[in-house]
Amino acid sequence: MNVFYNKQGIGDTLLVSLKEIAKEKRKTEVHGNVARLYHEQTKETTGYTIFSASSYGAIHGEGMLAVDAELIALIQKALDENDINETAALPEAPSFVVGYLEEIEKHPDADKLNVCQVNIGNGTTQIVCGASNIEEGQKVPVALPGAYMPTGMKIKKSKLRGVASNGMICSAKELVLPSHLQKEGIYILDEEYVTGEDFLSQYHAKKSEK
Repeated sequence: MNVFYNKQGIGDTLLVSLKEIAKEKRKTEVHGNVARLYHEQTKETTGYTIFSASSYGAIHGEGMLAVDAELIALIQKALDENDINETAALPEAPSFVVGYLEEIEKHPDADKLNVCQVNIGNGTTQIVCGASNIEEGQKVPVALPGAYMPTGMKIKKSKLRGVASNGMICSAKELVLPSHLQKEGIYILDEEYVTGEDFLSQYHAKKSEK
């Protein structure tokens, strides 16, 4: 699940993405303050657009939101009060975590790519990355396989020039974070971020402290 909120940019509207789907196969039905997005053929729900979102509960932060129990309760309340008989479920694990770059080697078949060994808390995974500002010892946001980016793109295990890559090391721009963070390359995190934990939860918590 990917949840996005930007009151200044699009108003008091919560965008909830559940599944990747081609635009030509996507249909919409409106129930009061909620537009349900679904697959034209299978009828499977792929997301919701919730208008007047803050009337269903407090929304903390802007941009991509951390999906926690409070946010799930808000989404469920919106569904219930607008006669959509579906259940919003808390994901079993976060899709975006803090990674620690343990080792970096040049890609054997591409000068501008690096093969990175990234500690994601419950183990180390390999990710191929082309950012010029990447270095060993950095903490970075990692989109795990199965994560949905703000663009709707689903992150999948893949091979880049023949080398396995299990996720994506993200830039601030790719995560639709504030413009002052959008320097070239990947987003380098402060040491205070905890490796393996939910990146979005930590990001919004730190932002609210300022």
